[in-house]
Amino acid sequence: MLGKQRKQALLVLEDATVYRGEAFAGKGEVLGEVVFNTGMSGYQEVLTDPSYKGQIVAMTCPLIGNTGINPEDMESAGIHLEGFVVREYTDRPSNWRSRQDLKSFLEAHDRLGVEGIDTRALTRRIRIAGAMRGVLSTETEDTELLLRRILSYPGLVGRDLVKTVACGGPYRWCGGQVLGLESQGPTIQVPRPDPIALRVVVLDCGVKYNILRNLEKRGCEVLVFPATATGEEILAQKPDGVLLSNGPGDPAALPYIVRTVRTILGKVPIFGICLGHQILGQAVGGRTAKLKFGHHGINQPVKNRCNGRVEITSQNHGFVVLPDSLSGEIETIRDNLNDRTSEGIRYPSLSAFSVQHHPEAAPGPHDTDALFDEFILLMDHRRMLG
Repeated sequence: MLGKQRKQALLVLEDATVYRGEAFAGKGEVLGEVVFNTGMSGYQEVLTDPSYKGQIVAMTCPLIGNTGINPEDMESAGIHLEGFVVREYTDRPSNWRSRQDLKSFLEAHDRLGVEGIDTRALTRRIRIAGAMRGVLSTETEDTELLLRRILSYPGLVGRDLVKTVACGGPYRWCGGQVLGLESQGPTIQVPRPDPIALRVVVLDCGVKYNILRNLEKRGCEVLVFPATATGEEILAQKPDGVLLSNGPGDPAALPYIVRTVRTILGKVPIFGICLGHQILGQAVGGRTAKLKFGHHGINQPVKNRCNGRVEITSQNHGFVVLPDSLSGEIETIRDNLNDRTSEGIRYPSLSAFSVQHHPEAAPGPHDTDALFDEFILLMDHRRMLG
């Protein structure tokens, strides 16, 4: 990129901290909650993870763009984060799977990418002060004006961002493809192409494709329903199990999804992932809270209380379930070893369990992908009992 004129860019935080860089992709101005991701790889999966809606993401890895972009690593149909910040961008990807460079990928989705920011200083600032609202701009250097815009931005707390990323109607996931269902509406009943296969209804709060891939490769028939689906609509499909997906924003702003889960609790096995964990926690009477700077990366250690193992996990969340708010027969099955926050719960009598981390990885280690097998066994057991 030597010799090419770059637009100057500013990143301003709500505490008036200013960072200067240059736009390597796109232009304009975006607002969002500024967070950092500690993954050394997987930036394409970060970009296409719907859970990042409403956030400006800074990568702590100093060199980004070197592996390019490919169609196989998409976690959704597009980019959901508001802006992308890196220390240094390389425009010459070197990977046999690459089909596109990062710059053109960002610009094809009308997203702003900025390099030259001191991401070490930015990460330290967020760790000390906590995740903050911020603005990324190539339009002005008037920091006072940008600060006023930040202070008028509502942030994530109390906002329902799920409706902005969830599917508009139900569909079937088959062979890695999204197949729309011909008739849609509250009376829809999807015929079973294979009566032997386990049918899983995925409640889409911003689902990652790798969750659907993991279910399909285990022989499941996968139906995806929007987050606004009711319990009656879900149960009408006669599912063997329901998966509550990941998604963005504040779980406390989703009472309609919590009501849906309460409707189906005990009637069908349930597996929750990330936001799905927080929704299940609320459905059984718990509360959630916001973390200081969240967990975003592929290196979070989790203690499995069931077998004593330490698992390295992929995570992306800014809110947690408060264990002290849970009561009754609920079992806490996993803990985060960095800050002791809840990483998993199980409700045996209701055949329901959930984890805060991402067993589907993408990106990240596969230490916990056996949780999908646990879900399969739960559904098999329920089907055997009739």
